[in-house]
Amino acid sequence: MTKDNMPFEEPEIIYIPDEEGNEEEFEVVMKFEVDGSDQKYMMVVPLNADAEDEQDEEADEVYAFRYEEDGDDLKLYTIEDEEEWNMVEETFNTLLAEIDDND
Repeated sequence: MTKDNMPFEEPEIIYIPDEEGNEEEFEVVMKFEVDGSDQKYMMVVPLNADAEDEQDEEADEVYAFRYEEDGDDLKLYTIEDEEEWNMVEETFNTLLAEIDDND
């Protein structure tokens, strides 16, 4: 199936509260599990429609979270361990390269 024939998928949007408790919109760009681990991760990008200057600065920012699903609830955890972050970043880059190779 070519990219043109694939059905359009609605982006998955999640809301994450900031430090002040305001919910911000993020689009989930990828979910994956790291080999040899039962941990699940997601990569998200902000959907900031406020100031254009701010949006341009944040347009390239991708955030990574470890997550757990509990029924309909989604629990997000920041990745603070450098070793874990490196593993997630490497997996994300590998998956991106595979996607680019398939285009």
